[in-house]
Amino acid sequence: MLNIADTLHRWCRAARPFALATVVGVHGSAPLPVGTSVAVDEDGDAVGSISGGCVEGAVYELCRQVLHDRGAPQRARFGYSDDDAFAVGLTCGGELDVHVQRIDPTTQPHLSTALAEVVRGRPAAVAQVVEGPDNLLGSTLSVLGADRAARGRLDGGPADRAVADRAGALLRAGRTARVDIGGEGHGCPERLSVLIHVHAAPPRLLVFGAVDFAAALSQAGRFLGHHVTVCDARPVFATTARFPHADEVVVDWPHRYLERTSVDERTAVCVLTHDAKFDIPLLRLALDLPVGYVGAMGSRRTHDERLRLLREEGVTDAQLTRLRSPIGLDLGARTPEETAVSITAEIIAHTNQGTGLPLTRITGPIHRPTGQSQPALAR
Repeated sequence: MLNIADTLHRWCRAARPFALATVVGVHGSAPLPVGTSVAVDEDGDAVGSISGGCVEGAVYELCRQVLHDRGAPQRARFGYSDDDAFAVGLTCGGELDVHVQRIDPTTQPHLSTALAEVVRGRPAAVAQVVEGPDNLLGSTLSVLGADRAARGRLDGGPADRAVADRAGALLRAGRTARVDIGGEGHGCPERLSVLIHVHAAPPRLLVFGAVDFAAALSQAGRFLGHHVTVCDARPVFATTARFPHADEVVVDWPHRYLERTSVDERTAVCVLTHDAKFDIPLLRLALDLPVGYVGAMGSRRTHDERLRLLREEGVTDAQLTRLRSPIGLDLGARTPEETAVSITAEIIAHTNQGTGLPLTRITGPIHRPTGQSQPALAR
């Protein structure tokens, strides 16, 4: 849903009903993740994509039907195993479960508020019931990042509280997911499957060391959607002119800046200074924080010396296992730009639990949910 927030916000402000088709399940290899949506309004205008072009025609017709019938939400599955797979064009080998419902913005005003927050770049979550009792199917509830208060309603009681709690947790984690709620022992009598669409603040990329590699890395990080900070204690080097792609350039001792800034499990810390007076206090702190990635640049010799000094400072072997050093994947990179690709590739692989191996060397689906175990090596 939130992949097309701009258009949906305009339609909601104009009180234009629309059909919303959303991927609620992926089996095997599919090009786009759960939560991706297509919408069609009553004039037949469409926005979005759920398959990279494979099944758009069939989904469009289903949206038109749901809009015309004004009935209950519908579920459809598209996949390679269907008899008409080649007819609709889904030949990638995966299957998509698609939930289609009619939305009247006048009956769900909280959607316009949530979408407005997303358009402004602010965090928000929208929970959508995709399986459950008929009276709750298709219901939505929003949680905004500013106050975490729930807007909208499902049952006006325990379901609202349970869904709002899960939406708040996923908003903090910055992750869209489908969750099962309710039943015995959950405080919510109704068993519900809820798709929680999340738009979180961009993950942070903290680059320490105002060097040429940092300039290339800040550009690559910005391209990938990170909020990029470059920090260095030397004011002559840490300038906005040298780092035009960074969201902010900070002149401060690296460890002192890291002590006072906010980080979370999506934050990536990249130490490019390879100077012990900066590296050691910075890495000692970073390895004790709940950040998602910590990497440090340097040769093998620099790495060995760095480990020795960190151990002298009391850093444990368990903490040192979190350190990616020398930083980056083995791509044969030499230039700053190639090195930036190497580093960001490792961040992506680490975040998504990827192997970093060529796809020709692994088996199983190419696209898989975050957290799923890595595929086996091809024999």
